[in-house]
Amino acid sequence: MAQTDSFPDYVDVDYSAGEGEDPEDYSSVNDKIEKAIEVTREGLEAYENPAVMWTGGKDSTLTLYFIKEVAEKFDLEVPPAVFIDHYQHFDGIHDFVDHWADEWDLDVIYARNEDVGEYVDENGLEPGDDIPIDALSEHNQHHVREILEYEEEDFPFLLDTYVGNHLLKTVALNDALEEYDIDGVISGVRWDEQEARADETFFSPRHDPDIYPPHDRVQPILQFDEAAVWDAFWHFVVPDTVEGFPEEGYVPEADDDLPNGLTQEDIPVSPKYFAGFRSLGSEVSTEKTTEDPAWLQDLDDTTERAGRAQDKEDLMERLRDLGYM
Repeated sequence: MAQTDSFPDYVDVDYSAGEGEDPEDYSSVNDKIEKAIEVTREGLEAYENPAVMWTGGKDSTLTLYFIKEVAEKFDLEVPPAVFIDHYQHFDGIHDFVDHWADEWDLDVIYARNEDVGEYVDENGLEPGDDIPIDALSEHNQHHVREILEYEEEDFPFLLDTYVGNHLLKTVALNDALEEYDIDGVISGVRWDEQEARADETFFSPRHDPDIYPPHDRVQPILQFDEAAVWDAFWHFVVPDTVEGFPEEGYVPEADDDLPNGLTQEDIPVSPKYFAGFRSLGSEVSTEKTTEDPAWLQDLDDTTERAGRAQDKEDLMERLRDLGYM
């Protein structure tokens, strides 16, 4: 499928589905799961070349679980997963993604801004070091100067800044969408996660060819809150996918509190969550809040993404307008 100024007319989805709703409209985790399955199935059936965004985090892994389940139940293909490698991941995230891609037989597209990555490697840069704008490719310079309207001569090699996030994540993603002709991006964003995402709908159009390759966002877990995500993991996802895990579910209190001789490597939950991180951003700018596993922390009275520097800057709305998740 070649991307054009007009989004393909074979796509027929309700872009208003979910308007004015919030997680409380889905009162139980079963209600949330039922809706996730419904949206996932429609997404897999409506698009010719869908893909799922996978960060290795809990939300995208939960979304991937629904995709696998729906594909198997309704005899549909599991789409490729797009992993944005922004060069500043925790090493454990790469290990987790590689391991579960192999376990689940996934086709993974590694989206990278290789122009920036090669400059960093060739010059031995560390996060925070400056990169001259004129050292970038014409493609990246266009994004910096014309789209971001950034006027400085260089920018810091940091993910959690306006230019860094756009080049390392958004440009990498949009280039992958164009290269693989992806028309539907299935992602694990949630209404409660951030104010900039609170008005999202289950099917969200991204059709402006001047900004990104035209595509739709399919968002099956908008209705989950953080607590419901962990409830779904320990009572549905893990019992269903891990042999030997109790069928009725079990909530571990630590990485050495897993039942029936299972270890952390057997569980499709990033070790970073066991270690106290609640949200996984870049290695250099994400901090844990306590030593308790994420699901045992005070989820009601503390902020999920407080440890991520990017969200302390007022950038998310602008970045999302440019194609960020």
